[in-house]
Amino acid sequence: MSARILYRIIAVLLLAFAGGHQFGFRRADPRWNATGVVDGMRNVTFDVQGFTRSYWDFFSGFGFFVTAFLVFAAIHSWQMGAMSTERLSALPVMRWSFAACFAIIAVISWQDFFVTPGVLSTLIALGLVAAAMLGASTR
Repeated sequence: MSARILYRIIAVLLLAFAGGHQFGFRRADPRWNATGVVDGMRNVTFDVQGFTRSYWDFFSGFGFFVTAFLVFAAIHSWQMGAMSTERLSALPVMRWSFAACFAIIAVISWQDFFVTPGVLSTLIALGLVAAAMLGASTR
């Protein structure tokens, strides 16, 4: 399999990750008994640099950041899949930093989240490492 095909597959996985994250990150299952925490995050407000905010605002904002990052990463991966082998070969820092970023995200996902983001981020990281290795070849 070529690096170009791997980057395209990874782009699709990243879009799936972004969609799942966006539609799930602000949902709380009643079985988690987190209603009090969520209500507190929503209802307790404070002033920050002239704005009234809650922890729910911060939680939501950071969640939207993550979704935006995942969409950007999907676009980036798709574009890398459109590059010639020669161009990919000339961009080792881009290939390997992308892979390293998702290797770190995979560790964080397993450490702090649950199976679905753990599996997705691991598949993405492994694909990016393979693509980074294959992208060094100018065959």
